[in-house]
Amino acid sequence: MFRTVSSRLLRQHKCVHPACFYGTQTSSSSTNLKEVLTVKIPEKQQEVIAFRKEHGKTKVGEVTVDMMYGGMRGIRGLVTETSVLDPDEGIRFRGYSIPECQKLLPTAKGGKEPLPEGLFWLLVTGDVPTQQQVEAITREWNERSPLPNHVITMLNNFPHNLHPMTQFSAAITVLNSESKFAKAYSEGVNKLKYWEYVYEDSMDLIARLPTIAAIIYRNLI
Repeated sequence: MFRTVSSRLLRQHKCVHPACFYGTQTSSSSTNLKEVLTVKIPEKQQEVIAFRKEHGKTKVGEVTVDMMYGGMRGIRGLVTETSVLDPDEGIRFRGYSIPECQKLLPTAKGGKEPLPEGLFWLLVTGDVPTQQQVEAITREWNERSPLPNHVITMLNNFPHNLHPMTQFSAAITVLNSESKFAKAYSEGVNKLKYWEYVYEDSMDLIARLPTIAAIIYRNLI
């Protein structure tokens, strides 16, 4: 919603491609995602502070009874910059359409479709990653992928008739024991530093999901 409103305000002064509102065409040279975010996020935090100071009282829509009965459908109630779903244009990721993502994002050798690591980099930073940056994410996820022993034990002891998604959800919940954010939050970390621990937990979780799914599948067959 922030991008929707801010884009509308900026378009009153100049007309540019939607991608300009969501990110730059190319990424920085660093292959360390956290280093890139360490530069970007403080700037974004100040941008949001300034935007809220100027437009904090601006109304962005109305709520009807039908909206409430319809499961909050049509109500603008969350700030998000990663994607926009337009009924005419379809979905855009950081301002880029699916065909544009297919053209711009790195692929595997011999492949034709973008790698998930590239789309992840785009969503998190707003920048189109290089091949080297995508490969760095692959390496990092591989390094973070091992599961704690207690999670493996739990999965191996589930009854075979337990639904796979129930097992999947349970494993994710139990990984809270490894949460860096939970530990930092309990210690009273400053809100401006939340993102650092959310980043660590997010990278750990994404890296471990394939292993969790593989164990569940193996136990079912």
